[in-house]
Amino acid sequence: MTFTEWLLFFLGVQLIHFFGTWKLYQRAGRKPWEALIPIYNGFVLMEIIKRPRWWILLLFIPIVNLLMFPIIWIETARSFGFLERKYTILTLITFGLFSYYISYGTEAPYRKDRALDPRTPLGEWVSSIAFAIIAATMVHTYFMQPYTIPSSSLEKTLLVGDYLFVSKFHYGARVPMTTVAAPMLHDTLPIINKKSYLYEDDMEKRDQALVNKLQLPYMRLPGFQKIKRNDIVVFSWPADTVHQFFKTPDKRIRKPIDKRSNYVKRCVGIPGDSLSVIDGFVYINGKQTVLPDRAKLQFFYTVYSSKGLSTRELKSYTQKEFGREYVVNFTSNEQIKAISPYGALERIEGNKFKLSTSYKGVPREVITGYNIDITELKMKVRLANLTTKIAEELRKNPAVDSVVRNIKPKGSYNGLFPQDKDYKWSQNNFGPIYIPEAGKTVALNAKTIPFYEKIIGEYEHNDLLVDGENIYINGLKTDSYTFKQDYYWMMGDNRDNSEDSRTWGYVPFDHVVGKPVMVWFSWDTETGSIRWDRMFTTVGGNGELVSYRYLVFALILSYIGYSVFRSRRKKKA
Repeated sequence: MTFTEWLLFFLGVQLIHFFGTWKLYQRAGRKPWEALIPIYNGFVLMEIIKRPRWWILLLFIPIVNLLMFPIIWIETARSFGFLERKYTILTLITFGLFSYYISYGTEAPYRKDRALDPRTPLGEWVSSIAFAIIAATMVHTYFMQPYTIPSSSLEKTLLVGDYLFVSKFHYGARVPMTTVAAPMLHDTLPIINKKSYLYEDDMEKRDQALVNKLQLPYMRLPGFQKIKRNDIVVFSWPADTVHQFFKTPDKRIRKPIDKRSNYVKRCVGIPGDSLSVIDGFVYINGKQTVLPDRAKLQFFYTVYSSKGLSTRELKSYTQKEFGREYVVNFTSNEQIKAISPYGALERIEGNKFKLSTSYKGVPREVITGYNIDITELKMKVRLANLTTKIAEELRKNPAVDSVVRNIKPKGSYNGLFPQDKDYKWSQNNFGPIYIPEAGKTVALNAKTIPFYEKIIGEYEHNDLLVDGENIYINGLKTDSYTFKQDYYWMMGDNRDNSEDSRTWGYVPFDHVVGKPVMVWFSWDTETGSIRWDRMFTTVGGNGELVSYRYLVFALILSYIGYSVFRSRRKKKA
């Protein structure tokens, strides 16, 4: 909806409020016209229901207001004597229109001296939970959001199983655009796996963006810093059309920006930069980027050993992302079915097969449960994902002949951004490209339009038509374009195993969620154990990670002890 449409909607709500409550204002000793004036009528209503005036502010905060409106409807009904649970239910299921019945169907007087405290333990519990949810929603939406690392794209820098606190206020909190949504849930309701928000998806016009009649325009609160080169950033995935999260694989689902999947990557290029990737290393304006000392780049290497290098030996250098091979002698089809999910089978002869797996191999319980005859090979050639430091250490192993980086040259089309066959780039050798900056103008022609087509049409909402050499924007032929917002280039530190901007291109600033600031918990999914040394460590900074877990635990215990002491003191008083 446009601002004009939202203004008309707001005025419509005010009229509904006026006709449903002006008699109630009058019974409470106020003037009927006071129910008509926007915002002022809210302050008057807070006096009538004897609640603090700052509640009005909560009604203008998206998502939070969805929780506050029902509370105010209920408080209004109770101020006129409708205290029973059935009236509370009627108020909720009529979306507050029960006030019309109170106004026109009853002569219920205003109860000036009604008790504000909950009448039952259940009421007290519900009230406490409601305001706890409101407070948590405020923090989650505008200040700090928990986030977990789901993939290995930043492996070694951030680990799979790290749980982060993501600051919304560093870059400025993005005001929720999807106004009708479950609080503190991103895009899916748990258990039932349904969308957690309401929207209108116009599938008849597949070339148009999502139409959401209840969406707010993009707005962001002021931040206190800009995104700097090499910051780790959480953002809404620009390429998201997502269908897999709702278990409807045959249906294309377009999602509003603030409900797209959240990704975390390193921002290696900022607006105005000229960026190239040369042999996996990022160059900005012709100079190689110097990463923070905590950044740990990984690349795929081929490890050669004429004597063979066992998995046990390799694991003393790296725990993840390498291949394993086995020889398996099968005696039944059940054994083949049991082991097939763990890798690719290749027949050697008869019932003897070679099995190629990931670093996880085959679970011991599968091998013993099906009595499988399996032997791991001591491989002479191994593919492993390593940091430069680990690769150097591995070269010093007397059993290793050589460790060679796998570098894909340019020269063949790999389907990478900008998805044009004229640009035959690889993940290791990419660019150069220009990263768009708000207010800057670029030339448009057949060569440059692949880079900016999505920006012009989808991110900045223009009507774009490319007809051979001719380019039309909003019906006018043009040879240039001026960007409306800033864009960023996001890449993973796990350079050869990261789906990032090299695949889907620029990240618009309106997709930025926030800045990870702390790992508050870390769970090793491989061993099923807590990584204590990573708990309460900062994401940024230099030097070795320092865990502040003991300080945090001490503060928590001190608070609990103080709360118990204060509670006992009150009871004695």
